[in-house]
Amino acid sequence: MDLQLAQFLVNGLAVGCIIALASVGLTLTYGILRLSNFAHGDLMTLGAYLAWVANSAGVNIWLAIALGAVGTIGTALASEALVWRPMRDRRASPTTLIIISIGLALFIRNAIVLIWGGNNQNYDLPIAPAYDLWGLKIKFYNLVVVGLAALAIGGLHYLLQNTKIGKAMRAVADDVDLARVTGINVDRVVLWTWVIAAGLTALGGGMYGLLTAVRPNMGWFLILPMFASVILGGIGNPYGAIVGGLVLGVAQEVSTYWLPTEYKLAVALAIVILVLLVRPQGLFRGTA
Repeated sequence: MDLQLAQFLVNGLAVGCIIALASVGLTLTYGILRLSNFAHGDLMTLGAYLAWVANSAGVNIWLAIALGAVGTIGTALASEALVWRPMRDRRASPTTLIIISIGLALFIRNAIVLIWGGNNQNYDLPIAPAYDLWGLKIKFYNLVVVGLAALAIGGLHYLLQNTKIGKAMRAVADDVDLARVTGINVDRVVLWTWVIAAGLTALGGGMYGLLTAVRPNMGWFLILPMFASVILGGIGNPYGAIVGGLVLGVAQEVSTYWLPTEYKLAVALAIVILVLLVRPQGLFRGTA
């Protein structure tokens, strides 16, 4: 394999891990709440900014990312109480929910610009040399991103498969009315869904800040790859979203070997279209 192509592949793996983490939160939100949340990318941005604020105040970067996730979870729970629960009680249509989510995305993004400005920001990170592996330059923070993503995905798998709340979440995703009849506390499941979705996307935002600058539109630019990953993997399937995110992240970076970087999004969408022409349900069975 050409060395430059292999380098793009390695870089794409880190980006794919970030997209995968954020996409899991997005697909859980749809699978359980039936909400196509266009504000999800801006929650990612919020997590990155909160981590930057903590890091700028002298907090260790790893603790800062954790604090950013906590703050993002609090914001998501507040939006659930103030916006999404009242909308569900009023049985708002999917179109209405999408429009509201776009408005919420604009609100979060402009609040970030109002509070912290529109300039790019960077974490205060110690300089870490890249590792040389058979001619490939592997950045330290790329390895950190892949390792953190693996730990987060492993924790998510354990939660979904081996805990009571995880099993309840899967039951609600399959059939909310049947889950309610069998005694599952659906409201509790909804809250846990927001905690997990917001926590994972904030972690993704913090990790993205390790690789690039923190900027107000960073999450908005990733929302299309997130939705593409969800569709590619099967809507509502968290494992499918992980695979979809990794595939798209790698494909986008590798495509720059032949195409200008401006075509990254086009490549991601082209892959989704090609897959859906063959498998309309996506790579895995979803809940849609």
